[in-house]
Amino acid sequence: MVVLAASVTSKSGKALVSRQFVDMSRIRIEGLLAAFPKLIGSGKQHTYVETENVRYVYQPMEGIYLLLVTNKQSNILEDLDTLRLLSKVVPEFSASLDEEGICKHAFELIFAFDEVISLGHKENVTVAQVRQYCEMESHEERLHKLVLQSKINETKDVMKRKANEIDKSKIERGKLEKGGYSSLQSMSSMGSMGSIGRMDNSFSNDMGISSGNTFGGSSGFGLTSDVDSFSTKSKGRPAASVAAPAKGMGMKLGKSQRTNQFLESLKAEGEMIVEDVGPSTNPTRPAAQPLTDPITFTAEEKLNVTLKRDGGLSNFDVQGTLSLQILNQDDGFIHVQIESASNPEIKFKTHPNINKELFSNENILGSKDPNRPFPAGQSGDGLGLLKWRMQSKDESAVPLTINCWPSVSGNETYVSIEYEASSMFDLQNVVISVPLPALREAPNVRQVDGEWSGSMEFVVPPADTSVFFPISVRFSATSTFSSMKVASIVPLKGGAPPKYSQRTQLVTESYQVV
Repeated sequence: MVVLAASVTSKSGKALVSRQFVDMSRIRIEGLLAAFPKLIGSGKQHTYVETENVRYVYQPMEGIYLLLVTNKQSNILEDLDTLRLLSKVVPEFSASLDEEGICKHAFELIFAFDEVISLGHKENVTVAQVRQYCEMESHEERLHKLVLQSKINETKDVMKRKANEIDKSKIERGKLEKGGYSSLQSMSSMGSMGSIGRMDNSFSNDMGISSGNTFGGSSGFGLTSDVDSFSTKSKGRPAASVAAPAKGMGMKLGKSQRTNQFLESLKAEGEMIVEDVGPSTNPTRPAAQPLTDPITFTAEEKLNVTLKRDGGLSNFDVQGTLSLQILNQDDGFIHVQIESASNPEIKFKTHPNINKELFSNENILGSKDPNRPFPAGQSGDGLGLLKWRMQSKDESAVPLTINCWPSVSGNETYVSIEYEASSMFDLQNVVISVPLPALREAPNVRQVDGEWSGSMEFVVPPADTSVFFPISVRFSATSTFSSMKVASIVPLKGGAPPKYSQRTQLVTESYQVV
């Protein structure tokens, strides 16, 4: 069997991704792919078609065709086996099987095709092996990045020291000119403290409103305005009235003293300037707690959601992992009984060393080799035992919906924001960040209220409504879509089962309204 090319095309024959395994000009492969849709007859059940020179073996996948171009002497059964493997590989690297999704992950697909087919012949690999080969980490690359980051940090430290020295020398020079040596001596310590303060303040050079809204935690609107923060009740608790700003909340202006002096000079001339503020991208993932129990399980789901500003759901993707961390190697001889929600949309995938038959029949995670324990001393989140994925087009699955309505009226732009949290989750640390245009003064916030659902309205000068998007959201929760948990562990060598703990968290990886 010789595969000339593996390609992904649109229904019209447009080449989206094509990997050639023999010498072939671009004009020829484009001609072969363009001719393919014309050769497909309607109502036929077979998935191959032949011409005088080549054979097309294909499979429709939603809005695309997965296509193998082979010579006519190739074995059709081996061609179909290769096609089946590629049809499983493509969804692994491209979540959406449409033209946009395929083009976005073109390079990943080409690398995956190279792992499946070598010199026109199929390799003896599985989908899990292809994924592992494509994600292979390089120790040299990681070492290079660490060295580069250390140089960057060292350069920043040098810059801070130089800035301190320059500021201190300027203050001392100014005091000498004004008050002589005695004045300089009395103020030098204050100058040194001031320069340190300026360096600290220079890191907080953004303006923002934080409005605390607790869906079982705290949240904020990332806007440019001076407004009191607000807190609301958790579900089932009495409603709380608008409260005074909590410590660390509300608008905070922090700039270096040199910048403040420049702005003061502009104010003296009648000018006021407010910088652009974009959405905050601080991660919502909580800091890892130190391990205290002999065995720790972590069930984590990462949520990627894209909502349309006019309503509707563009993307909803949940990827989960159940990880294991063991302190003592002797505790690694175990079987893990798990429980999860019965949801047909959730697809599970076990680690290559896990007994898949045992998991499928009894929901037990155990090693293929009973004499081989689970490894101990794993760094980071530990050893990933089980992965799962959930995709949906149902907007009711979204834990937090947001509506933003900018409208221009006369010389003002009114922006109304509404949010509503689903009862499925107790959301914590909720922050809604809305980008703003360049302003000469802070926006005028007219209304802030809410509990599990709420709203906010603010006014800015006339602006294009598109500048208020994309809206970024981040939050966390202690429950997941899969309801994954460890029911029990069974020691394989007898005796009492070791003590274990489990952590469950849902975090946002990307949650936007576009």
